[in-house]
Amino acid sequence: MPPASETYDIAVIGGGINGAGIARDAAGRGYTVLLGEKGDLAQGTSSGSTKLIHGGLRYLEHYEFRLVREALAEREVLLGIAPHVVRPLRFVLPVTADTRPAWVLRAGLFLYDHLGGRRRLAGTRSLDLAQDEAGPPLKPGFSRAFEYSDCWVDDARLVVLNAMDAARRGTRIETGTRFTAARPEGGRWIARLEDMASGQSREIAARLLVNAAGPWADQVQQAVIGDNRAGSVRLVQGSHLVVNRLFAHERSYIFQNDDGRVLFAIPYEEDFTLIGTTEVDFSGDPGSASISAAETDYMLAAANRYFRRQLTRSDIQLAYSAVRPLVDGGAGPAQAESRDYAIRLEKRAGAPLVAIAGGKITTYRRLAESVLERVDEALGGNSRSWTARESLPGGNFEAQSMVNEIGRLASRYPFLTQADCRRLVRSYGTLAAEILGDARRKTDLGQDFGGGLSEREVCHLRANEWARTADDILWRRSKLGLRLGPAEMERLEDFLASSAATC
Repeated sequence: MPPASETYDIAVIGGGINGAGIARDAAGRGYTVLLGEKGDLAQGTSSGSTKLIHGGLRYLEHYEFRLVREALAEREVLLGIAPHVVRPLRFVLPVTADTRPAWVLRAGLFLYDHLGGRRRLAGTRSLDLAQDEAGPPLKPGFSRAFEYSDCWVDDARLVVLNAMDAARRGTRIETGTRFTAARPEGGRWIARLEDMASGQSREIAARLLVNAAGPWADQVQQAVIGDNRAGSVRLVQGSHLVVNRLFAHERSYIFQNDDGRVLFAIPYEEDFTLIGTTEVDFSGDPGSASISAAETDYMLAAANRYFRRQLTRSDIQLAYSAVRPLVDGGAGPAQAESRDYAIRLEKRAGAPLVAIAGGKITTYRRLAESVLERVDEALGGNSRSWTARESLPGGNFEAQSMVNEIGRLASRYPFLTQADCRRLVRSYGTLAAEILGDARRKTDLGQDFGGGLSEREVCHLRANEWARTADDILWRRSKLGLRLGPAEMERLEDFLASSAATC
């Protein structure tokens, strides 16, 4: 193979939230960056989360005060830079006699309110479930609850927005591209990349290599980089259920389980409720993770302990699983393992390598800042952090102005339904009008694939957001897979197969 003709400061392996966040931060500091992802952006862990930006109330029980403080502070930052895909959410925590007592919960929530410098989000309050609208969906016997704040996030879109901003700042984003080998040579890395569609390979050079492959990190470390040491990542599967909406109000529930874990029930995509999650040790290919019968039974039983409406398997509209790459601290049960992250900088024959283990979507931006500190150390840079101040694409408005943004879009495009306007603004923010352009009637948007998905939006996703397949569009760039039927999905697939020249 001829010598590498492409040279970058940084090559990033992995297109999840950490890889995209690192690429964005690095590009904004003036580094040249290539990001390679073997599948689609956010195809693994970063689209299979519980969709929360949260401090982690239960992490206080494990004395992880630094992590909780950092995560609580990040809620406010992310709400400020991405108000279209991050929204405040109130959580109702019923008090039960046989789990954590009320005084323990109140003490934990007091810390939760004050550890992270809360500014935008409302504080904790007590609820009388006999009087509050949160009470009727629950079984009789629950009389008292606490209510506190965290945030909801469209996890996959947060990844894509980071990648878009990275690309605008010069990063080369390559999806469907696999790193097959990387070797140190002359103080830099020579990496071989394979196009997954064509099978063609090429070599690139990078002054520094970042392994941000998430649950595949150990596999990349061994098979690509040639490090045969014991792995640093513990793989834990988390599964979720989506059912038809269980309650009419807009708040979420957090329930205490007998095993010490908690279960969330979250309003999801307007017509559904998201229930999760589980924590089960996993082995094998993280891409093959799927919900087990035991996980399904566990979540149904936990929900049925609290809700009046009793769920069965027939109520399940969607089930999904993803594998979390936790730092392997040797803890016993998976729920006791830390959600913190570890960043290692080392050199191979003079070529610097940054390897990442652990992390959670809430703290991805702080993780990226920590990585860039190592990058500066290794490459002799002296850059400054900036990502807390700059909005992600479409996020240049105040969080409290969401209703106004939706109203402006509805006024400009009166042929759209209110549901369409909400979805578009909550996905694209101020970019929604750029996508719709000069359309004066619905037919100006081209084909209607169902659920409000138009040909013009699909073309935008292909041209600007690296979407290639129907799954990319229906399950990661949006969640419209919940609304489209088989015939509509087939029509979208046919369009994607034939529209390369017209989009």
